[in-house]
Amino acid sequence: MPRLKDFIELHFIVLLWGFTAILGKLITIPAVELVFLRTLIAALALGAIIYRRKTQFWLGRNNLFIIMGVGLMISAHWILFFASARISSVSLCLVGMATCSLWTALLEPAFTSKKLKVHEILLGLIILMGLYIIFQAETEFDNMLGIGMAVGSALLGAIFTIINARLAKKHPSTTITAYEMAGACIGTALFFPIYADLFTETGTLNFTMNGMDWVYLLLLAVVCTVYAYTASVRLMQKISAYTVNLTVNMEPIYGILLAWIIFNENEQMTSNFYIGATIILLSVFIHPVLDTYSERRKKLKQTFPEKVVAGKD
Repeated sequence: MPRLKDFIELHFIVLLWGFTAILGKLITIPAVELVFLRTLIAALALGAIIYRRKTQFWLGRNNLFIIMGVGLMISAHWILFFASARISSVSLCLVGMATCSLWTALLEPAFTSKKLKVHEILLGLIILMGLYIIFQAETEFDNMLGIGMAVGSALLGAIFTIINARLAKKHPSTTITAYEMAGACIGTALFFPIYADLFTETGTLNFTMNGMDWVYLLLLAVVCTVYAYTASVRLMQKISAYTVNLTVNMEPIYGILLAWIIFNENEQMTSNFYIGATIILLSVFIHPVLDTYSERRKKLKQTFPEKVVAGKD
């Protein structure tokens, strides 16, 4: 039975996830170098946790390749995420990331036996309308590119989340994440030569960091990645998946509010941003409610088909 402190901790975890975009903007090194260091520290920390808890580590060669491949997607996901926050704003980045639930709803039937639901298609169209309103107001190329990167990051996030949901049924979650962080770290390192040659002005990597950069990086890797992940898994043993998913929808809200406080980003936003962001965030919140209603109606139809058909449910 969940207690009040469990719900408080869950909201704190979601707050930390909303804080990652801010940390990514505060750290001065570029997004690619940042992802490499974040994943390296997270992989080492998770490895230590696995060793201490004596959790199963070896998952077999085939599973290793699959999970490391997911790590490559995570690497691209985070690079796009941090680059979006860096070149545009944290608020615009998080609004683009709010489309993750849309991508998940559209793509999950392709990976599982789940059927595509009408209300998910409608909500997807509403989210696209919200994005169109924001795009229409943005005349600066950096902002448009930043939103596009965030939407691309959300797409990748949806894909590896769906794959992880299947993997977690067979293997320990901590071990999966450790391999994925290692895969993301290796994938980022393999990308270094192309990145340095085509995307940097000097042709070299930039790992020059000051004292506060290291503080922010450790917060990002240890607190926002290792702690937040392991704690969320632990809380799901007490709190229902529906409640967890509903709470996670607060991530863009928390992130945008923190961006207003830290960066005063509200001065940079147009009225179209607020309209579009409100449409997107409302759609995100409505989705789990409609999903639950749809499931209840489906069960009711199976139990009392005559009443549902007659419209008496």
